[in-house]
Amino acid sequence: MSKRLRSSEVCADCSGPDPSWASVNRGTFICDECCSVHRSLGRHISQVRHLKHTPWPPTLLQMVETLYNNGANSIWEHSLLDPASIMSGRRKANPQDKVHPNKAEFIRAKYQMLAFVHRLPCRDDDSVTAKDLSKQLHSSVRTGNLETCLRLLSLGAQANFFHPEKGNTPLHVASKAGQILQAELLSVYGADPGTQDSSGKTPVDYARQGGHHELAERLVEIQYELTDRLAFYLCGRKPDHKNGQHFIIPQMADSSLDLSELAKAAKKKLQSLSNHLFEELAMDVYDEVDRRETDAVWLATQNHSTLVTETTVVPFLPVNPEYSSTRNQGRQKLARFNAHEFATLVIDILSDAKRRQQGSPLSCSKDNVELILKTINNQHSIESQDNDQPDYDSVASDEDTDLETTASKANRQKLLGKDAN
Repeated sequence: MSKRLRSSEVCADCSGPDPSWASVNRGTFICDECCSVHRSLGRHISQVRHLKHTPWPPTLLQMVETLYNNGANSIWEHSLLDPASIMSGRRKANPQDKVHPNKAEFIRAKYQMLAFVHRLPCRDDDSVTAKDLSKQLHSSVRTGNLETCLRLLSLGAQANFFHPEKGNTPLHVASKAGQILQAELLSVYGADPGTQDSSGKTPVDYARQGGHHELAERLVEIQYELTDRLAFYLCGRKPDHKNGQHFIIPQMADSSLDLSELAKAAKKKLQSLSNHLFEELAMDVYDEVDRRETDAVWLATQNHSTLVTETTVVPFLPVNPEYSSTRNQGRQKLARFNAHEFATLVIDILSDAKRRQQGSPLSCSKDNVELILKTINNQHSIESQDNDQPDYDSVASDEDTDLETTASKANRQKLLGKDAN
């Protein structure tokens, strides 16, 4: 994809040559084998894209390249750089190591457990530390020093932090300064382009006022990232945001099935969800789209005789421990939807996202999202399933079925657009 990629670049995890994938939120390039482990961790740990066969917003790729070239990997391997680590026997993986268990164990320790990240001195009040880090981030994003900001984010700084004295967020500061790569980094970590400052202005407003038109247009794209991705998945094109078109609602080739009572019931349940639960379901479908598209790229780019094995397949969305077991189970069942069923669900979500953003009346029911998934799943498939096979892998025991215990509101607002609530 990028002409700036050099043959001297190596995998951040095993130092193998010619990495062909990137971990967007970690700012690293990785090889095929290490990428197979990243994919199994889930997007909440590592967001992977192929460098050549996945569409990239140019400034997002530039952000990852800048982080890689400026040593972002040292953030995740900080303690391994200490000579004492070598003496203790701790080391990173190498190209000759087996994927399982050697590379897999190292990558999980590095990114999931953050075992090698620099630790701050312990303090009695962790919230004060996070607030201090977030204030440092707020100040740093006006500069072009991406690796400093990534380091702060890795330590717990909040990308959507609202500065009580300044009355704005880091994304407001970056947008006013025209720092488009900082805006990309903050957005990857959950910053919301639709957040208003104390005077009612958004980061988009500041970018436009400062004459940073490319940044303003990119922030609008980020604001509609979820619905744009869903539309592109079905019809291969995105809305024309410059001319005020913010949604594309694809049509099914065979729409007769959509008139069934089951289809109507599914749509009614979808529409009755509170905005909060609807946004969660939409984000779960977004993650499933990403899994399916990444799988397609993965299968198309591998040496099928050697690399495509059971250990490199990601059959459904990995467990996210921040979500309830009920939500994790619902997310994993999305993999059971065939192409027509999944397309129907995507179209229904796009239609309802547009309706909600335009301010149509909502019924704030707390229907279980799982009921909607079951209704749509039964919409077109009456054929028997192999009941001996589990629908999803085991998750931690969790009696909490309230789906409101989830990711930050900032992420949801960013993905659905600033007027979604």
